[in-house]
Amino acid sequence: MAVDLRKVKKLIELVEESGIAELEVSSGDESVRIARYPGATPAASVQTTTPQTSLAVPATDPVPVAGAGGEQRFVAPMAGTFYRAAHPDAAPFVEAGQRVESGDVLCIIESMKMMHEIRADAGGVIAQICVDNAQPVSTGDLLFKFS
Repeated sequence: MAVDLRKVKKLIELVEESGIAELEVSSGDESVRIARYPGATPAASVQTTTPQTSLAVPATDPVPVAGAGGEQRFVAPMAGTFYRAAHPDAAPFVEAGQRVESGDVLCIIESMKMMHEIRADAGGVIAQICVDNAQPVSTGDLLFKFS
């Protein structure tokens, strides 16, 4: 089986641009799976001996942006639906005034029917939650202000 690397490259670009965590495409007996994992490098593994091809693409974390007065602003790394909790009956991951550490889950963004946990990449106190629960967000929208 020959893998068309141009098509695979296009799929990688699609995954990177959309911010989705995983994509699998099948056509006949060929199948390509592209998954984003933190800390991995693009095209970390390509298996051409089987119909399944796996590629790892680095995951996108919320982007900290310096605000006025040393305030940190975290923006959405992808477009989707913002959720403050894991499910409707659960307590929110974070509240305004709460201290969080690097790696703590701040929210979930549902994108292309996949749930993506958005984690803090730095510690701080949440000064403001800028998005209402279950609201759509675009890449770059302000999610949280930290002090």
